[in-house]
Amino acid sequence: MRLNDINKGVHKNRKRSRVGRGPGSGHGKTSGRGHKGQGQLAGWSAPSIFEGGRSPIIRRVPKRGFNNRHGRIVKSINVADLETAFESGATITPELLRSSGVAKGIWHELKVLGDGNLSKKLSVSAHRFSKQAREKIIAAGGSVNEVPGPAALVKGQKKARDAKQSTSP
Repeated sequence: MRLNDINKGVHKNRKRSRVGRGPGSGHGKTSGRGHKGQGQLAGWSAPSIFEGGRSPIIRRVPKRGFNNRHGRIVKSINVADLETAFESGATITPELLRSSGVAKGIWHELKVLGDGNLSKKLSVSAHRFSKQAREKIIAAGGSVNEVPGPAALVKGQKKARDAKQSTSP
């Protein structure tokens, strides 16, 4: 290897392709846009769902279900997963499970379920626990700490305001 070979094939400042500069270039006349039609116009690009003019699949297939904007995704994890992933005496939090990759994906709350066996003494913090999971963790000599989630939204409930102090004597 030599200094002149280090960046072979790496083009930091690649030259812009100039189209419409004669037939010898291979991109002359119509500049690679074809003849007639919408696609030849400047600034035009097809939407991501465009299917050449036919009725797109997104309009052919009916809507299904309900998308809850305020729904909270609950990730469930079993005590067997905690047994394999952590050493005895570990303090387990939702943040630790997220960063270690044990509880993957997008989720807002964590629930510990009781599937599998637990022999290690663990201190587990989560938003929810099943009855079996709680019993198994305590039976193994560990502790259970329920983390409070966000307050539930109540329809029609007004936010509490501070009482205004009167300025009259």
